[in-house]
Amino acid sequence: MSFETLQVERADNGITQVTLNRPDKRNAINAQMMDELVQLFTELAAEETTRVVVLTGSGRTFCSGGDLQWMQLQARNDRNVKIAEAKRLADMLQVLDSFPKPLIGRVNGPAFGGGVGLLCVCDIVVANDESRFALTETKLGLIPATIGPYVVRRIGEGNARQMFMSGKSLSAQDALRMGIVSYTVNIRQLRDKVLEEAEAFLKCMPGAVSEAKALCQHLARSPFEGQVEHTLEKLADRWESEEAQKAITQFFARLAVKDEETQKQVVQDAPE
Repeated sequence: MSFETLQVERADNGITQVTLNRPDKRNAINAQMMDELVQLFTELAAEETTRVVVLTGSGRTFCSGGDLQWMQLQARNDRNVKIAEAKRLADMLQVLDSFPKPLIGRVNGPAFGGGVGLLCVCDIVVANDESRFALTETKLGLIPATIGPYVVRRIGEGNARQMFMSGKSLSAQDALRMGIVSYTVNIRQLRDKVLEEAEAFLKCMPGAVSEAKALCQHLARSPFEGQVEHTLEKLADRWESEEAQKAITQFFARLAVKDEETQKQVVQDAPE
């Protein structure tokens, strides 16, 4: 499947890179990009060969936020259409937030508005240390409402008030302190750092990684009451899974081989 606003690169090791591909528009989000992201991530969720997804932008910008033409159309639309178009964005963010595999944001340049929203649904974000971040909606008399739940969940109310209200541009170090960004690196180190983070997931069992992500989301988003029972059931499910049984068997087999080799070495090294 080909896309007009996205570029997809699948590597043999299971790492798939998705690039927002509207460099002439600074990778601004329009209706087509939203729809294509939903379609692509739905496909990737069901694709066994994809283990990790890296989300980045083409050119020198990660994502400049909402497309200006799309925003102009919104300004002319009636209230019901405005709400429907906002829901289109909300649905896209929900699909990415609930994506059952690791999602790594690779921030090659500035991220504004909806671009910040995209980062807040990533599991790990690695940013060029010269990148800038901002929610500038209030400068247009608007508010960052649709991305708001994900931003607040990511950085907390105090940091969100600062970003939501002032419209100020923040540095990569500010974004790191707030929790939008996980790591900042020099642009020349960006690719290698992202690859390091992605390859760490490949050393783990894919089913366990997916359920670990789901567990984090459940525990963070549900009342404490009932959480203990939930974790007990989920752990039992994992113990009984074919994936875990195979991995544990292999682990103890390797230990047995090491023990045997160690014993042989002890015998060889023993004084006569």
